[in-house]
Amino acid sequence: MELVSSPLTTHVLDTASGLPAQGLCLRLSRLEDHGQQWMELRKSYTDSDGRCPGLLPAGPMKAGTYKLSFDTEGYWKKRGQESFYPYVEVVFTITNETHRFHVPLLLSPWSYTTYRGS
Repeated sequence: MELVSSPLTTHVLDTASGLPAQGLCLRLSRLEDHGQQWMELRKSYTDSDGRCPGLLPAGPMKAGTYKLSFDTEGYWKKRGQESFYPYVEVVFTITNETHRFHVPLLLSPWSYTTYRGS
């Protein structure tokens, strides 16, 4: 259970092993300067459950365009596994600042899937 109630959460599952993707590096960024520049808000790693608690402080999110960047190449290399995608970037737009957002990533060395979770 998260100690900090972040309005944005993610969960990464390694579908090749059927286990959470522990230790995967990710970065959260927001598009600034009228859509010209990404500003990194947080760098973190997934925990033993494949989650990254506290991505953002509790409370409303600022409306805008965000990006979660997952270092999939680093994750697979640590496991001695070749992979096709060196990184995965999930870009999404927040319009309702009071909602909570969950962005899961299902990952294998050769594919990935994401969706807006609940």
